[in-house]
Amino acid sequence: MMRRCVLGTLIFIWLLQPTLVFATQTHGGQEGLFVHQFAHLFFIFSMGLLIYWLRKRHLVSSEGWRYIQYAALFFIVWNLDAIFSHWLLEQSGFVAVENLGDMQMRITTPQGLDWLAGVYYLSKLDHLLSVPAMLFLLIGLRRLYNSSFPMKEFQEPAP
Repeated sequence: MMRRCVLGTLIFIWLLQPTLVFATQTHGGQEGLFVHQFAHLFFIFSMGLLIYWLRKRHLVSSEGWRYIQYAALFFIVWNLDAIFSHWLLEQSGFVAVENLGDMQMRITTPQGLDWLAGVYYLSKLDHLLSVPAMLFLLIGLRRLYNSSFPMKEFQEPAP
């Protein structure tokens, strides 16, 4: 028992050690980017199909399904944003990003297109779309679960 406790503590401490990680994913060559972009398009199609069937079957009258519809809508917008930011950086040639150090980067654009740096920066704030999508999905699933298994009210035992 003591060995397990010591081993568990050591593993926990090891997991807390900071290491160098990268938050963005690079794509191996053009084929990797095309497959990734196609996956975004497929996700958009899937979420659009989900919204279509939810509305066609009138499921959005239920609160849980309505929240799931909102999640699908946010996922569509998030994917459109991701496609645009990938295209802007990796395919258009209009934007170049240079890492200057910790928490510093330089976004360069062609002369006359300086505003594109701000557009690219805003497009990389995609968590402002994906996090609400996941929250709506969580709320919708929780509402569906609670409507399927309503809580029994506490009843006093009869004397």
